[in-house]
Amino acid sequence: MTRNRPDLRAGLLICLGVSAALCGLASRVAGADPRPARDYARAPAPHQHLDARFSHNHAYYDRGFVVHDLPRDRIVVNHGGGRYYYSGGVWYAPRGPWFVVVAPPIGVFVPVLPPFYSTVWFGGVPYYYANDTYYVWSAPDNAYEVVDPPAGAVNAAPDAAPPPPPTTNRLFIYPRNGQSAEQQAKDKYECHAWALNQTGFDPTAAGGNVPPDQFAARSTQYYRAMASCLQGRGYSVE
Repeated sequence: MTRNRPDLRAGLLICLGVSAALCGLASRVAGADPRPARDYARAPAPHQHLDARFSHNHAYYDRGFVVHDLPRDRIVVNHGGGRYYYSGGVWYAPRGPWFVVVAPPIGVFVPVLPPFYSTVWFGGVPYYYANDTYYVWSAPDNAYEVVDPPAGAVNAAPDAAPPPPPTTNRLFIYPRNGQSAEQQAKDKYECHAWALNQTGFDPTAAGGNVPPDQFAARSTQYYRAMASCLQGRGYSVE
């Protein structure tokens, strides 16, 4: 029995050594980042950059980076005699047997926005921003169009906050003829219904219930119609 103890002890040490090695391997695997390259919300990986403009804060592949395979959820877009592939806000173009990350062509249409985007307002118009690209909704095409950066966006700081949406609560209404609270509520409702019917804009609905590219014009028309109606009923409107 005494002669067997060193063998048992040696075997135990070997087992402990193997276990330690396995534990070390397990810890290295667990410490690896299991997330795919297209997890844009994390810090940039190699060949990626963080887009912080307008508090967007998502990472994308650098333009010019070459990939062998496209994402499975890619959308094929034909434009100007060329073919592009669009996925997650990243645009690809074929280069021989591979694909290179490119800037999208201005004027191209896509059916959906990137999964992460920032809404920024310029000139009363909402733009949808992601990966150094601006999109606007085009109602006639029922799609989003890639457009040039709007005025005011080109010189914005790289970490600029998104411009706020325009306010729609523009009317201050005062009864000139001593109208009661009940009469004021009735007049406001009837003028709202009339202005809505005239313009199609509903300030009580999200986005005015109009296409985004028509928001500024339709909201202005609505409030002008509302003011005209109320003034005709004996109110001062500012």
